Amino acid sequence: MKTFAGFAAVLLLTLAGAVGSHANAQPSGSVVELESPVATSRSLHGLLRLQNRTGASAAVVLLHSCNGNWRRLDERWGRVIASWGYVTLTVDSSLNSNCRNAAIELAQDAYRALDFLVKHPAVDPARVAALGFSQGGWLAMSSVERGIIEQTATNKFRAAIAFYPPCRQFKDTMTVPTLILVGELDDWSTAGECRSLVEGRDDYGISRDVAPGVPIKLIVLPGAYHSFDSPNLTTPVNFLGHHLEFNQAATDQSVAALREFLTVTMDGREKDK
Repeated sequence: MKTFAGFAAVLLLTLAGAVGSHANAQPSGSVVELESPVATSRSLHGLLRLQNRTGASAAVVLLHSCNGNWRRLDERWGRVIASWGYVTLTVDSSLNSNCRNAAIELAQDAYRALDFLVKHPAVDPARVAALGFSQGGWLAMSSVERGIIEQTATNKFRAAIAFYPPCRQFKDTMTVPTLILVGELDDWSTAGECRSLVEGRDDYGISRDVAPGVPIKLIVLPGAYHSFDSPNLTTPVNFLGHHLEFNQAATDQSVAALREFLTVTMDGREKDK
C-alpha cells in the first residue's frame, strides 16, 4: 500500500481549505459517530450537515490535511458545499494531530465515512464524492485509485476532488471522475508532478498505460502556492523550505471549478448559466 509518511510528516502547518464568504443559506451541522466505539479499535466521528428537504441528496465527504483542523474545514468548505444543496460530512481523522506515519491508519477513513452516509435516509448512496486537501487529497485519490483499497470496498464513491495532493504518490489509474486543483507555484505538491500523472508519465518521463482509467481533470491555478485557499495565510509562511500563501483569485476560481465539477458528476447536468 502506498503511504504518505514522508510527505505528511512535514505538513504540520498546512491548513485545511477555506473559501471565505461564498455561501448563502447553510444547513446546520451536528457531530456524529461514524462507527460504534466498541466496534472498532479507532473511533471516528465527523460533522454532518443535512439538507432541510424530503428525499435523498447527493453528498460530499470532506477530508482535512494532516494538521487535523477538521472544524475549520467544515466552517469554510463544508458550509459552502452544503449551501449548494449537498449533504456534507467533514471527517475528523486527526489522530491527535500527529502526522507521523498516519497515512496507513487513515487509508480506510474515507470509506468508513462513505459506509456511514449510504445508510442515512437523507443521502443518495449512488451519489457521494470524496473531497480532500493536501494529505486529505491523497486520501481522496487513494480511495478511488484502482487498487486494493477501492476494489475491496463494498460501497463506491461517485467522484473525487483533491486540492494540492502529492501527485507523485500515484502510479495507477482512477476509477471515477477526478478533479485535481494545484497552484502553479506550489513547490510542495507540484503542478509538474500532477501533469505527469494526468498525462500518463511517471517521475522519469516514461509513458505508462492510462487507458483503463477514467480521465483526470487538472486545473493549475496561476500565481498560487500551496494552501492557496487558507485565509489565515494572507501573510506568507515559509515552512521547511516551502512557501504557503493564501490567494483570493485562486480560491474564487477553485470554488467555481468545484461547484461545476460536482454539478456535472453528481447531478449529471451542466451547471446553469
